[in-house]
Amino acid sequence: MKVAFATTDDINVDEHFGRAGKFAIYELRKDGYQLIEIRKFAEGRDTAIEETKGKGQIHDDRVRSKVERLEDCKIIYLTEIGGPSAARLARKGIMPVKVKEVVPIEEALNKLLETVKTSPPPWLKKAMEIS
Repeated sequence: MKVAFATTDDINVDEHFGRAGKFAIYELRKDGYQLIEIRKFAEGRDTAIEETKGKGQIHDDRVRSKVERLEDCKIIYLTEIGGPSAARLARKGIMPVKVKEVVPIEEALNKLLETVKTSPPPWLKKAMEIS
């Protein structure tokens, strides 16, 4: 199962979904995880999304494009996400996970792995079986 992390430094979950210029993509298995790629949307912040906020269809198209490029992931960790973007992810079967504060990606992965091993909720169990 692929898991994405909105990050500015490839180490921490520290970015808003729309603003994130890149996502660290990991493959999570029941016995561990591995970084498979850094998926870039922009150098630094994703200003193409930021600058079109409130501009209707052009903004929606840019967010839709980002969601489509992440649709192979089952979970996306981030610091914030707007309601419309969260709904768009959910419709694709992607679970957005908001962290309350900046957290190391490895810490988030270890907690997720522990949950997978001990008591995964039904949606997570299903996501792990599919991949």
